[in-house]
Amino acid sequence: MTKNRALAEWVNEVVELTQPDTIQWCDGSEQEYQTLIEEMLTTGELVELNQQTHPGCYLHRSDPTDVARTEHLTYVCTAKSEDAGPNNQWMAPEEAHAKVDALFEGAMRGRTLYVVPYCMGPIDSPFSRCGVELTDSPYVVANMRKMTRMGSEALARIERDGSFVKGLHSLGDLHPERRFIMHFPEELAIKSIGSGYGGNALLGKKCHALRIASWQARQEGWLAEHMLIVGIENPQGEVRYIAAAFPSACGKTNMAMLIPPTQFEGYKIWTVGDDIAWLHVGHDGQLWAINPEAGFFGVAPGTGVETNPNAVEMLNRDTIFTNVAVTEDNQPWWEGLSNEIPKLDWTGKPYDATSGKKAAHPNSRFTVAANQCRSYSSMAEADTGVPISAIIFGGRRKSLAPLVYEAKSWAHGVMVGASVASETTAAAVGKVGVVRRDPMAMKPFCGYNFGDYWGHWLSLEQRAAKLPKIFHVNWFRQNEAGHFLWPGFGENLRVLQWVLARCEETGDAIESPIGWLPDKNAINTEGLAISPNAMEQLVSIDIPAWQQEMQDIAGFFEQFNDRFPQQLKRELDRVMGELSPTAKKKAANSA
Repeated sequence: MTKNRALAEWVNEVVELTQPDTIQWCDGSEQEYQTLIEEMLTTGELVELNQQTHPGCYLHRSDPTDVARTEHLTYVCTAKSEDAGPNNQWMAPEEAHAKVDALFEGAMRGRTLYVVPYCMGPIDSPFSRCGVELTDSPYVVANMRKMTRMGSEALARIERDGSFVKGLHSLGDLHPERRFIMHFPEELAIKSIGSGYGGNALLGKKCHALRIASWQARQEGWLAEHMLIVGIENPQGEVRYIAAAFPSACGKTNMAMLIPPTQFEGYKIWTVGDDIAWLHVGHDGQLWAINPEAGFFGVAPGTGVETNPNAVEMLNRDTIFTNVAVTEDNQPWWEGLSNEIPKLDWTGKPYDATSGKKAAHPNSRFTVAANQCRSYSSMAEADTGVPISAIIFGGRRKSLAPLVYEAKSWAHGVMVGASVASETTAAAVGKVGVVRRDPMAMKPFCGYNFGDYWGHWLSLEQRAAKLPKIFHVNWFRQNEAGHFLWPGFGENLRVLQWVLARCEETGDAIESPIGWLPDKNAINTEGLAISPNAMEQLVSIDIPAWQQEMQDIAGFFEQFNDRFPQQLKRELDRVMGELSPTAKKKAANSA
């Protein structure tokens, strides 16, 4: 079925190990997809939804123990533990192979082994990379078709290029104690068993496109990042692109599909990607980005007409839903979609609205082709990618971080990204305000030591003539009453307008120890119900609080020991020095 000898030999080895009843080489065709859907409807793996309101939409209910990424069972397996770093769970490759191979032995008896060749990124882009997933899950195959360029064209590229990432997956028996997701960066290989959940089973996504790709990127001189890519078109028809990284629950997908405020007539937003960006230095010395994915694997709860109308609209057809609730007339439902009370909860049982339980699972998902989104950009298919004007990092901080600030240099920006943090809520951990560091929003996804990763980021300064400016945003600043000071959602375009102005050296800014802050009148608030006092709070900093923050950041960085780049240490010391009372006194005297 393939002219690539290495691929054919690997498939034969897996067949011998897992002992499937049949083997199917997937071509990615519509006919193949429809056959898989019919088979899953017959077995009960899928439930048909209302085809009048949601044509081509189906529901999958996963095992109740298998509803999210299992980070505590996810390992990076490098020859040396220090190469994986303290940011990853490590296991020696020989031990990891032995552990999972024992579970894979005979795991596909009575099942079909699907050979899924796929391409991450446009099929002919020099920046794309290919992989092959071997799986016994038709649900995985159907989702991979939406999420990647999967099938015959990908196989042709693999045969032409000769290289691919090996991904072996089996549902196993879905027992949590026999569930592992192992990554072997030095071998460009992944082994996942015991889970059917997307992040654990769709191996092209987090496993390949971030953990393995981040390792590849360091070897090859590019970046694989947990970032959205969005294009902002002004009334003159000029489009500039921003890449942005946010930890979970910080508005990433909403920003990727942002709706401009009514006051911004003539502005358009173009969605290139909502989750992953691969960034390369182009021939012109700029940083260019592709979205390696072809679809969205998004969280359903909270996605509504008020928060993300573009997302709601695209989910009305040809979508696979996972663990959402169902209404009386068999439509998909989740919290945040409408005020309707659903008939069935995510497990398929009658829903009791008085129980206090959520009808849809909090991590319920949708899988949909990206080109169904109204704001989808055709540039997502461009072989060259798109030029990046700005990189934005963001977290959820109720009091510390201002609405937006600009890093003073590339090295300072890397430090800003490396120290990204969000505060937890009482609902999540039982205690408000616990700060969790999530560098570059890559804590669960970086395939190697963070110290080396930051060093790789810093190295771009020697290889790129014109790097993007780096910014930090915080949409979640609150007043003393606990109310958000900034309205967020579409109004965030006002902040992005200042960001792009700064990239053109036209936006007004005031220098501070932590970076460049907007002048009090620099952000357009026309038509916005926000007081001058609120804006002043949003663009101000608390020096003592930032002194403590920098001490906390320094403590976080200590765990990376001799792998921590000295250039970042100098940036840390510089900012701490500028925040010191002595520096403040000198500045006042010089004024």
